Order: sequence, then C-alpha cells, then structure tokens
Amino acid sequence: MSSRIQCVSPGLATERMFPCLAHRPWQVLCRVYLQQRAPLSQRPSKIAKPCFGKSFTQLRAVLKKREYGTKYTQNNFITAVRAMNEFCLKPSDLEQLRKIRRRSPHDDTEAFTVFLRSDVEAKALDVWGSQEALARERSLRKDVESEYQESMSFSPHLLHDLYSDVFMSSPRSRNRATFLQGPGKVVMVAICINGLNFFFKLLAWVYTGSASMFSEAIHSLADTCNQALLALGISQSVRNPDAVHPYGFSNMRYIASLISGVGIFMMGAGLSWYHGIMGLLHPQPMESLLWAYCILAGSLVSEGATLLVAINEIKKSASKQGLSFYEYVMQSRDPSTNVVMLEDTAAVLGVVLAAGCMGLTSLTGNPYYDSLGSLGVGTLLGTVSAFLIYTNTEALLGRSIQAEHVQKLTEFLENDPAVRAIHDVKATDIGLSKVRFKAEVDFDGRVVTRSYLEKQDIEQILNDIQQVKTPEELENFMLKHGENIIDTLGAEVDRLEKELKQRNPEVRHVDLEIL
Repeated sequence: MSSRIQCVSPGLATERMFPCLAHRPWQVLCRVYLQQRAPLSQRPSKIAKPCFGKSFTQLRAVLKKREYGTKYTQNNFITAVRAMNEFCLKPSDLEQLRKIRRRSPHDDTEAFTVFLRSDVEAKALDVWGSQEALARERSLRKDVESEYQESMSFSPHLLHDLYSDVFMSSPRSRNRATFLQGPGKVVMVAICINGLNFFFKLLAWVYTGSASMFSEAIHSLADTCNQALLALGISQSVRNPDAVHPYGFSNMRYIASLISGVGIFMMGAGLSWYHGIMGLLHPQPMESLLWAYCILAGSLVSEGATLLVAINEIKKSASKQGLSFYEYVMQSRDPSTNVVMLEDTAAVLGVVLAAGCMGLTSLTGNPYYDSLGSLGVGTLLGTVSAFLIYTNTEALLGRSIQAEHVQKLTEFLENDPAVRAIHDVKATDIGLSKVRFKAEVDFDGRVVTRSYLEKQDIEQILNDIQQVKTPEELENFMLKHGENIIDTLGAEVDRLEKELKQRNPEVRHVDLEIL
C-alpha cells in the first residue's frame, strides 16, 4: 500500500483549517498567536463567537496610542504678529512658509492667515542658527523695549502727544458730543448751576453767619465737585477698549459715582454736622437774614430746574429699557444721572429745611434752630451718600440682568436645532446697559455632522470609504473629516454668538463654552 505525502504551504494550510482567516493579512495572524500566548489577565475582555470553534478569540484592530508629550506643538497654529515678536522674524522670512487660512475669531473678518508653529520654529533656527542665539536676541529686544518705555515715560513729546489726543483730536469731539445729550448734558447743567449756587450761598453765609447757610454753601460745593468727578467718569467711560482693558471703561461711571458718594459723606455731611454741633456748643447771634432768604429762593428755583432735567432724562432712559422709574433708580442703570437727581433732591429738601430753621431763628431769636437745621442738612446728605455707595458697589460687583431677559436669551439658544441644552447661564451688566453673556452649551453632534455633510460631495465620500482597507487608511479618513467636523462646530458657535448679538444689541460679549 503506497502512501503519498503532499506538501502544503502554510498559507494554504491556514486557509483550509480556518476559512475565516483566509483573507486576513499576516499581521493579524501574528496578533492571534501573540494574544493566545499572553496570560489571561492581559487578553481582550470582549469575547465574541468564534468562526472556527471555541478555542479562538475574535480580535479587534486597535490603533496604537500615540504619545504627544507635554509640549506637543507640531500642529499648533501661530499668527504672523506672534511669529515676528516671539521668534524675532521679519515679514520676508514668513513669505516662504506654508500659509493656512483659518476661521477668524473676530466679527469684522471672516478668515485670516496663520502658520504652523513647527515651521516657524524651524525657520527661526535657520535664521538665528541656534536656540541660544535666538534667546540672546529675545533678551536684547526686551531690554531695548524696556529702555524705550522708560525714556518715553518722561519725554515731553509724549506729554504733547497725550495733550493732543485728549484735547485736540477726535476724542475731544466725541466727548463734546457726549456732554451735549443724555447724562452728560444733565451733569454739565448741574455743574454750572451748583457752582453759581455755591458762590452766592458763600456770600450769604459771610454776611449773616448762619450755620444753616454755611451747610448749604458746603452742600453746593460738594455737589459741584462731585458732578465734576461725574463728568470725568463719563468722558473716560466712552474710551475704546485696549489691550489692558479688553472690556472697555464703561464702569468708570460707577467708580466716579462711588467716589462721589464718599465725597458727599465726607465733605457735605461731615462739615454740616461739624458746623451744626459747633453752633449748638457756641451759639452766635445772626445778622439780617433777608439776603439769605433771597439767595435760598433763587437756589430753590435753580436746583428744582436741574432736578426736573434729571428726572426727565431718567424717565426717558427707563422707558427705553422697559423699566419703571423706581426700578431704574434702584438698579442704578445710569449712575451719573442718578447722582444728579439724588443730589438735587437733597438740595431742594435742604433749602426748604434751611429756610424753615432760619425762619424759626428769626421769629424766636434762638440760634439753636439754625444749628439744628445744619444737622438736618448733614443727615440728609449722609442718607444720599449711603444710597449712592450701596447701589454703585452692587453694580461694580457684577450684577445679573433681569430674569426675564436671561430667559429670553436662553430660549433663543435652546430653539436652535444644533443645541440640545443650555447650562450654567450667567448674564451680567458690565455698565452702560451692556451685557456679558456666558453659558455652557450641549451641542447635538448629529446636527453638526449633518451640517458638515450638506456642504460635501457625498459621492466622493462614499468612494473614499470604499477605498479604506487598512487601519491606517481608516485613521487618515477619520482624521480628515474629524478635523473638518470640529471646524464646523466652531463655525456653529460663531454663528450663535453673532445672531445673539444681532437680536440683542445690548449683549456686547458672548462666551459659549462647549459642554
């Protein structure tokens, strides 16, 4: 009986014994062997039904985890300005580098040019020769910049330029327009009237020696100084944002109003109390009060006129924002006008109180009534200053806007198809009715992906999918479209921020964070 020995290749033997591995690459076979040799604790946890018995495990192709390191910058982008400042390059050095167009973070531009940081680093080494030479050049430029700043800080030319910027150019015209309408107009009218009132009240006090008249003169002086401070705050609040103050200077009105409240308390209330107490301890006879009454009557008319101007301005501003007069004043929406209104209200009441106490002194001949009037005016000023300090402190701490307005902004975002939910909403008033809005947004990945696919050639994507045969090809396919989908998500965030600002002009800064 003869026997024949047939030589079979290993691949053919494998195909006959295990048909499901017939078309697998040799790397998979090696992986099967290694995983069968591995201890049980290191084997894959997911066991599937085998295709050729119960002794083999179905394996998954897993990409090797890539270690990027703590300073991985290969794919980082950098702008031309940063490239020149941080790597000491010239514009001509950047012309030879790869240029990439990316979505701009600014509202006024759609796209801008960036460079790969790795290309910029390589170019810097090529220009300067070594990291040590580049570090020396950075240090040298930093020293030159420091010397320039020190020299400019004491330069008379800088003072001339500063004077020109403040008094001789466009900021002057902008400030002039600010003081011709709205709160600026109210403040300027109040400064003029209170300055005149102080002058005439001071003459009346010198002539009569009345403690109440002295308190009224100090009251008018305090009002004039505080309103000059308000005018300074208004002029500073309209300045454009800069690198040091990216959110602008709108809070300068609240700061000026806060300092004004402290000034009223120290200068107005303090001196009035002091003079009233001294009048009680050391009463002095008073001269004829006829001129004092005439000046108080004129002061009552002028202060009342300023009060009416401030009240009309507050009513107009409150109606624009949909608030009542009381809500607008209590929330200190316009601190400058509020200060003028409260100061003039205190001035009118103070004039009536001073005139009444002086009248009692004239009738009875008792100077104590006049001193009590001074104490009453001081108490009135102290109450006004306490209210101004409280309301402006609340505004500077970052006060939330009305709940109805927050709900309106939240509903607008939730009604967008790309948004699943909104969390951790914060909407704060940053001054001058400007709002900063921040929220955590849970985006619907399916809608974002569909938005990306609507702009693509689906037939081309299908052909690319069919060409995928290996894990490496699958990785390249997913990386390409994954990056594009992330860019689409960023574009969706920009779209929501832009629409939110357009529909709500008071919202100036929007920060939507992806959850």
